[in-house]
Order: sequence, then structure tokens, then C-alpha cells
Amino acid sequence: MKRRRLLKFVSAGVAFAAGGQFVRLGLERQIAPVYEDTQLTIEEIDDSIRYLATQAPDAQQWIKEFQTRKIAGAADFSCPANATPAEQSNLSPVQDALAGNNKATSGLQTYLSKMQNFEDQHKEDVYLDRANYLVLVSTFKRLERVQNLVGHGNFNVVSFDQMRKYGQQYKSIGDFTGVELNFLEKIFAENANQYGFYGDKVTKEITESIASHKRVKVPSTGHFLFKGDSYGLYKKVYKELGGNIFLTSGIRSIVKQTHLFFAKTIQSRGNLSRASRSLAPPGHSFHAVGDFDVGKVGLGARNFTSDFAKTDEFRKLVDLGYISMRYPQNNLLGVRYEPWHIKVS
Repeated sequence: MKRRRLLKFVSAGVAFAAGGQFVRLGLERQIAPVYEDTQLTIEEIDDSIRYLATQAPDAQQWIKEFQTRKIAGAADFSCPANATPAEQSNLSPVQDALAGNNKATSGLQTYLSKMQNFEDQHKEDVYLDRANYLVLVSTFKRLERVQNLVGHGNFNVVSFDQMRKYGQQYKSIGDFTGVELNFLEKIFAENANQYGFYGDKVTKEITESIASHKRVKVPSTGHFLFKGDSYGLYKKVYKELGGNIFLTSGIRSIVKQTHLFFAKTIQSRGNLSRASRSLAPPGHSFHAVGDFDVGKVGLGARNFTSDFAKTDEFRKLVDLGYISMRYPQNNLLGVRYEPWHIKVS
């Protein structure tokens, strides 16, 4: 049987959580893991890394360098006459519509179409400067090596400072370079509105950490939840549905969310807007303050698609009143529909 291509930086025998169960990448059976909130596999990331690392002759025709603070889709929305420059650069579609813009209806339709076709490229999309592609890839690889060292579950709660220490202490990871650290800090500090993402920034400092006494590791999932409201709600959901629902993603530290966002950015070939339609940029994920994802046992990667909303389990969650979605259909936060994402905080 022909062996699947795997990323060079993923070592054989590393455990990953996929479809709610841990699988092991071994010589006898190589299974590409799925990244949370996406349907990405290692093979897709590998293909995208090869693409990003290769100079495209027509790169300048489709890559937009994001040197301004203009938000994605701004061309479709005019601003109120009395708006300040700062306000003009940060208007969301709903704010613009409420301001009385006579183009709001057509602009809002354009926005909603973009959310429904979140994996497509759109003319307003913002791309990573091609000069930063190699550092994007090298930083992602180093983050992947940290995850390989500590394990998929523990990686969910690794802080920025811990990440740096792992790099300094283990040759298998290697010290994060100054360029890589600057890149991590730049992406965290960016105004995500420019990508077309309008959600709140809930983590203010890149070095924020999650104390061990505030979290609990949920058995048989490899994920953590905050003690109190988050864990209490999950236990109720699990009990009511007779074990047919499981935790697919819980607490995510800044490091974890960055790793996922970089994976999606690579898969999107540098399209930051496309990445942010599927994954909140670092600092903007409510997984860092209490929210969590659930899935149906046996549904696999389709738990991170609208297919989850078609299941009996989802309908029962709605009927029982447990569903309070952070990102419902046609939301105006710049995020695709996420029926699996449970709002807690």
C-alpha cells in the first residue's frame, strides 16, 4: 500500500485527537489528523507549505500587501459624513447599515454571501505579505514541534512563556528566533477588523496564561475546560444526551489558537481573511475564556461543518435549551456558521 506523504516535522508515533478519539501516526498505519474548527489534514498543510515556499511568477497579480488599516469589504460600505478616520476604518457591516448608509443593503448582501462562501477567495480579502511566508511556515513548524513534545491535549493550555522555554530547553524544538517571536507578536497585535473579522478581542496580553487550579481535564477527550460554568454545562449536556455528544475542543491558549490560525492561513495560501472566517485570530477566541465545541460521536470531521446542525443530537440540544451559539447563521462578526460552538462566557 502506497504510504501517505507526511510533513517532515511530524514525527512518527505522535498521538493526535481526531473525531473524538486518539489516533497514532505509526509506520503500520498513518492517519492524517484533523485540526479543530477545520477539516484540514496534515497532507493539505504539507501541500500548502510547498506552495507558499515556492515563488509564484504571477504572485504580484493576486497578493495584496496589507499596509493599510482598511477593513475587508470597505469598498462596499461608505461611512457617515461625521465619522472620524479611526471610526471609518473600523465600521462593521451592521454598524454601517445602522449609520444610514444608502448602500448598506447591497453591501450587507455582499457580506452575507461572503460568509456563506467562506472558503472562497473574495476581491476584498487581505493577504499576508509574501515576504512573511517563510517565517509563517517556520513558526508553524516550531509550534508543531512543541505540540509533538507536550502532547496534543497539554498543548491546548501551553502559554507563550512556556512555549519559549520549551524551545530553549529542547533541541528537538529549537529556540524561537527573534524574527519568529516578532511575527507572533505582530499577528497577535494586529487589528483583526482589517481581515474582515469583527469579534471582540478577549485576551489582551499575549503572555496571559491559564492557571492549573482553574481548569479540569475532561476524561477521554484530551481537552480541558474551565471549572465552574463551562465544565458544569458540559456535564449536563453529556448526561442529557446519553454520551452521544463529546467535547471536540475546550480551552485554547494563545499558543494553541495561533497554531490553528497559522494552519488555516497556510492552507488558505496566505489569505488572512479566509482564515479568519473559519478561525478567530489569536486573542479573539472565546475558547480562551470559557466557550467550547461539541460533536456527535462517530461524525468525525463533519462535526466542524453545518452537517452537525442536521443531527438529532443538535436538535435535542436546541430543544433542551442548551444551545446558545456564539456564531449563528448570518452573524455579523465575520465568522462562518458554527453550530457546534457553545457559548458560555
